[in-house]
Amino acid sequence: MGLFDFLTGSKAPPAGTKRQTVAALRKKLMAVNRASAPFVIRDGKKEGVDMVAEWRIVDAKWYEIFAKAGIKKVFKVLMKFDEAKGEVRAVDELWEVEWRAGIPTLSASGSAARGQQFEKSFETVYAFREDGSFGEIYDYRFDTTEIKRPVKAAVLDAGWGWRGVAFGKL
Repeated sequence: MGLFDFLTGSKAPPAGTKRQTVAALRKKLMAVNRASAPFVIRDGKKEGVDMVAEWRIVDAKWYEIFAKAGIKKVFKVLMKFDEAKGEVRAVDELWEVEWRAGIPTLSASGSAARGQQFEKSFETVYAFREDGSFGEIYDYRFDTTEIKRPVKAAVLDAGWGWRGVAFGKL
């Protein structure tokens, strides 16, 4: 690992951790999935990578939750396995989302970012409700580490290094 790894989030596996096979690594990453998580880890063949971790923003069960919370961003971690180096190379993608009639659509006029994204934002809104009571209307939180922390932990636990890619090819 290099001098500026703190900028890209790169990390070597713990000393003495035996590197597992690609199949075992995939299994560990898929084991991070859980029904209650607002993200999913899936095969990345469609994007030309090995695995993808992303918000469940287009999942029918979740898009209503995201819309009500006012989530305006889509976050993905694209992962490619480098067996020769024993690393998972990862690049982040961040997209702005526009909601229309409660359905998420990627805005053509929106903005996007690629590289290593570290963002935390939150907003809580209190107002009067239809029944006249006063209280919390919604609580919006966006935190890229909510996806990256468990994914990176699974990779390191499998004995692989994590290489955050900011520039260049994944």
